[in-house]
Amino acid sequence: MRIGFVTDEISADVEEALELGVSWGIYDFELRMLGERRVPQIEVGDIQRILVLQRKHGLRITALSPGVFKGTIHDEGRLRHELQEILPQTFQLARLFNSPTVLVFGFQRAAHDKPDDEKKIIAAFHHAAIAARQHGLRLAIENEPGFWCDTGANTARLLGRIASPRLRANWDPANVIGTNETPFPNGYEAIKSWISNVHVKDTRLGALIECVPVGEGRVDWRGQLQTLARDNLVKHITIETHCPPLRENSKKNLETVRALLAFAPDEV
Repeated sequence: MRIGFVTDEISADVEEALELGVSWGIYDFELRMLGERRVPQIEVGDIQRILVLQRKHGLRITALSPGVFKGTIHDEGRLRHELQEILPQTFQLARLFNSPTVLVFGFQRAAHDKPDDEKKIIAAFHHAAIAARQHGLRLAIENEPGFWCDTGANTARLLGRIASPRLRANWDPANVIGTNETPFPNGYEAIKSWISNVHVKDTRLGALIECVPVGEGRVDWRGQLQTLARDNLVKHITIETHCPPLRENSKKNLETVRALLAFAPDEV
C-alpha cells in the first residue's frame, strides 16, 4: 500500500512540497491549498509547475479537495455556486492532472435541520455524482464532526441511500474523534465497503483540536493500517499531518506509518 501526502501538510509552496516528498520516496499527492488559494482557484503558474514535476518524477495526483459541501443544506446560494462553478472547474483540473477523485464533504448540521432535509442532501449528491460520471471521475465524501456525514455509520447509511457508483467515502478516522463512535474498529467496519480514499492523522480531542503525530492520539492506527493492508481496499493512503511544525511532523508521521505497515497483513 503506497503512502501519499496532502501537499500543504508539507509546505504551502506546492513545488517545495512535491520536491521534498519525492526526496522522502513519495510519489502520491493530494492537492488542496496552494499558498492562500484552494483548488480549483489556483494560479496558472502553480498548475504548470505541478505538471512539469508530475512528468519529471512520475507523480500521481490522487485527489483534489475543493472544500465543497462544507456549508449547510439551507445555504442555497453557496450550494448552487459549488454545483455550477466550483465542481465543474475542479473536474477540469482533475482531468488535467489525471486525478481520479474529487473529495467533498457531507453538509454541516444546523440547529434548524429537519429529518426531511436529508432528501435535499441526497439530491445534491445525486446531481454531483452525475456530473462526476460525465467526466469519468468519482467523488469521495470525507466524514467530519458536526456534519451529516460525521461517523463511519452515518456516512455509510447516506451513501447507501444515494447508491451511486460514482460516490464513495474518504475515510478519516481522526475526524470521528469527538463523535459517539470509535473510529476503529467500529466506524471502519460500518464504512469499509464504501472506502476509496483514506486520510491519516491523529488527535487527542477532535479533528482540528489538539492534533498530534500519528500514534500519539486516540486513533488505533496500528490496528487501522494493518487491517486496511489486509483488506486491500485501497492502493494508497494519504497523510494529512495537521500539527505544526508541519515539515518535521510530516516526516515523523511518514516514518511511523512506514513502521506500522511493515508488519505483514497476516500478522494482524
